[in-house]
Amino acid sequence: RNLKICDQFIDEHHTAICDCYPEEAYYIWECFFKRNIYHQKLEREARICRMLKHPNIVRLHESIAEEGFHYLVFDLVTGGELFEDIVAREYYSEADASEREELAASLCVRSSQMIRLRVLQPENLLLASKMKGAAVKLADFGLAIEVQGDQQAWFGFAGTPGYLSPEVLRKDPYGKPVDIWACGVILYILLVGYPPFWDEDQHKLYQQIKAGAYDFPSPEWDTVTPEAKNLINQMLTINPAKRITAEQALKHPWVCQRSTVASMMHRQETVECLRKFNARRKLKGAILTTMLVSRNFSGELGKFILKLLSPASPQEAQTTVVHNPADGTKVSPRKQEIIKMTEQLIEAINNGDFDAYTRICDPGLTSFEPEALGNLVEGMDFHKFYFENLLSKNSKPVHTTILNPHVHLIGEDAACIAYIRLTQYMDSQGRPRSCQSEETRVWHRRDAKWLNVHFHCSGAPAAPLQ
Repeated sequence: RNLKICDQFIDEHHTAICDCYPEEAYYIWECFFKRNIYHQKLEREARICRMLKHPNIVRLHESIAEEGFHYLVFDLVTGGELFEDIVAREYYSEADASEREELAASLCVRSSQMIRLRVLQPENLLLASKMKGAAVKLADFGLAIEVQGDQQAWFGFAGTPGYLSPEVLRKDPYGKPVDIWACGVILYILLVGYPPFWDEDQHKLYQQIKAGAYDFPSPEWDTVTPEAKNLINQMLTINPAKRITAEQALKHPWVCQRSTVASMMHRQETVECLRKFNARRKLKGAILTTMLVSRNFSGELGKFILKLLSPASPQEAQTTVVHNPADGTKVSPRKQEIIKMTEQLIEAINNGDFDAYTRICDPGLTSFEPEALGNLVEGMDFHKFYFENLLSKNSKPVHTTILNPHVHLIGEDAACIAYIRLTQYMDSQGRPRSCQSEETRVWHRRDAKWLNVHFHCSGAPAAPLQ
């Protein structure tokens, strides 16, 4: 197969690639470093992905092993998360939720008699594209397991806390019903925008789940049909032996007769609550990322914290790179060059120096960033607005720390760098603030000069907006 890397980079592990024969088709290339992943786990995920053949499951096309790396080639899915798509809609009803629930139940039925998914959660429900009516795709099978028929056993404690079933929390043998429980949690969220079980204290959260302690509070549940509540009750039954099966769920009136049973009323409050729910999920993910990064610093962590507490110079912005390679090896000169270029680019942003920024960036720079509200931005005009109206007028000190940058060289003239960016600044009241973002930048060398051609930012806005 004639696979080649395209210009579109997703993040530090994912790159868009193109198959030019027999006809042009696009895929996503997922890269793992062998030293950082258990080989058996990766092989298991690839084996499970080959078994899962369904139009609503992201398909694995290739599994390629090379020295030091392992690559998985999947369908390229570009539409983002289903839950993010819902909040962007002008109209969303109970009938729409019924359609999504039917999909989740059908995935449980058709995935395979040999597989338990354990991956049903919002982050893994994606849209194939940004086109209206795009297919929903289930992705990421790192937690899926292989079983024999209706076998029930203790397969380990794995999954996202709010979606774990009572039998998993009790460490009882479990099987198919764990996926139905997760479907019930997702259905509850689809209808009102918040989960059935919630507590900041994980121990209390688990107690709620094991007791099946959820309800349908007013006023948001007053407009939900009794049939929808009935299906939730059957899915969130504590005893897995009495829990509704996926086959039975597909025959439930709220699913198979949605045109006459499910309400068509627009659920604006659900959309608003779901928007807040999505924001909490993203924040929690950023916190977990920070915790994982911090673990890698060992003795350097104390020095890093002290540096964060030190005030930045009022004359100019400062950028600090904190880098601790996991294997203790030195960073090659070429990788150091990419880190240095990234440092210079961020300094130009912090200093509000648009001229310096344009010298480092390609005129056709593409980007995904929070300020663009999920849209792909091309060119410099979008960024120029922030330089002229915000960054250049900011006289307050700014200090940026680039945490644990990882550089992946792509041939002689291209490289990708991923890092966590922590920015300290003073707000309008003179109080110290900080914001964090996870960023990936793609660099291309032209005429002996490195230019930033693409970047992807998630988390907080790249620049302090106050």
